[in-house]
Amino acid sequence: MNRSITVLVAGVSAMLLAAGCASDKPVTSSAAPDTSAAAPSTGTAAASPNTGEQSKFFVQADYDAQLAMRTQSAEGPADKPWEQAIAPEMVDTAKYKKDGPYNLCFSNAAVNNPWRQVGWKTMQAEVALHKEIKQFTALDAEGKDDKQISDIAELVGKGCDALIVSPNTTATLTPAVTGACPEVPVIVFDRGVETDCPVTFINPIGGYAFGADGAEFLVEKVPAGGKVLALRILPGVDVLETRWSAAKVTFDKSQLDVVGVEFTDGDAAKTKSIVSDYIQRHGKIDGVWMDAGATAVAAVEAFEDAGVPVPAIVGEDQQDFLQKWKSGGLTAIAPTYPTYQWRTPIIAALKILKGEEVPKTWKLPQPKITSENLDSYLQPNMPPLHYALCGCEKLPDFPANWGGK
Repeated sequence: MNRSITVLVAGVSAMLLAAGCASDKPVTSSAAPDTSAAAPSTGTAAASPNTGEQSKFFVQADYDAQLAMRTQSAEGPADKPWEQAIAPEMVDTAKYKKDGPYNLCFSNAAVNNPWRQVGWKTMQAEVALHKEIKQFTALDAEGKDDKQISDIAELVGKGCDALIVSPNTTATLTPAVTGACPEVPVIVFDRGVETDCPVTFINPIGGYAFGADGAEFLVEKVPAGGKVLALRILPGVDVLETRWSAAKVTFDKSQLDVVGVEFTDGDAAKTKSIVSDYIQRHGKIDGVWMDAGATAVAAVEAFEDAGVPVPAIVGEDQQDFLQKWKSGGLTAIAPTYPTYQWRTPIIAALKILKGEEVPKTWKLPQPKITSENLDSYLQPNMPPLHYALCGCEKLPDFPANWGGK
């Protein structure tokens, strides 16, 4: 079959933000840490002098729902978590049914961090599995709202059979997605929009679950009165805000002493400097919470350089952190925002075009890596910035296409 892939991809940024920065950056985001928070929409804990006011992004109902999902069983193939769904409510797609082969289109927010780079490679490999996809056209918005708005309009005009969108921001991209919905079945994943017109919205459980997993681990491992340093990347990014919101709720209910909440900008050198400063200032830090793990190794190295034990720490599923965890015998946990979600929109698009039901809100499992299962996620043959939960191990050209050996 004559199949072609049209891909327009921008240069990759050197900024190594992890999965957390793969999420939405609303137009109302604050420019500075001390103004990034506002009163919670529904508070659960009083403000702490050290943890500050609850984020304006906090929504009690969403928090409750995500934490409950952590213990709910997902439906779907046991060995394919990217096809699983938690508590799905199925929608009929018969009106979109059409004969193939198909022309799928993808409007991508960016490939400007390792998480998105791993996901993009995984998505392309998923496309290659399906002979019924005649053409796959992808446009990269380079992290720019105005470009993505233009990209969506261009793709709608190309006669796409289905349009996949990973929005750069929520509010600004909502009109573009809303305008596309009457023209073509739309699948949104990773980051949301403020309309329910897409046929399905796909992502893992979410930021509250990520943040709570890490904070609960520290409450378990750090003695009462222990000093915890919280490291965040950026203010005003929704999934990062919800990660911190959930951690704040947990810390405020605990007997731990949060001695600082600092923004690192996802920069390894800045992270190391901040941690070193807190070690000097407080003498001992008993736990480190992070809203994304790209700079977790830098935080660990700050303790090593100071000649003090590495405390209990929260990281993520990047190989450099997992390897440091294993070799150093760290007390650690790695919440995840799995990159295997990049496979799901392709699968969803084909189901929709074949008239098969899909979940309206497609919530994927969101595992956490612990000392008990660490070995199963370690991949010494993969690059340091490769994400363990790519769901790509059985795809053609693995590991070479993901930089492995």
